[in-house]
Amino acid sequence: MESTSDVHVESARIQKQIEHHLGISGSSLLFEFRQLDNKTRLDLITVNPRHQQSFLFHSEVGFDRLEVLRKMLAYVKNYRDRESSFTVQWMARNDKELNTSYFRARNMYEALDKLYYGRDMNTITVFSVVMNPVS
Repeated sequence: MESTSDVHVESARIQKQIEHHLGISGSSLLFEFRQLDNKTRLDLITVNPRHQQSFLFHSEVGFDRLEVLRKMLAYVKNYRDRESSFTVQWMARNDKELNTSYFRARNMYEALDKLYYGRDMNTITVFSVVMNPVS
């Protein structure tokens, strides 16, 4: 069994690797851990610095913090090969500017789930969801 300090050091190391792979760091990438029954869920959230909106990047569930971080790192290393790219055009309520966001997802419903993550669906109007051609 790993000691608590080892767990924290290893957690920090894996989080840095995830940040490095994504090219995102600091306040633009949030690691949100939650206990669900006897499992740990990690929601990796991105914050767009331009329009200050947050979106779900990916979720993983495991037995503990280190397992979900390791699963997330594995996902980050090869998600581009496994998931389609979607472009979503949307506008926040009380906003005049059309925004464009990009998501990797298995289908358009999952892309929309990532867009709406953590918010009331009535706060954003979606104008289009397009699956991008594979390059």
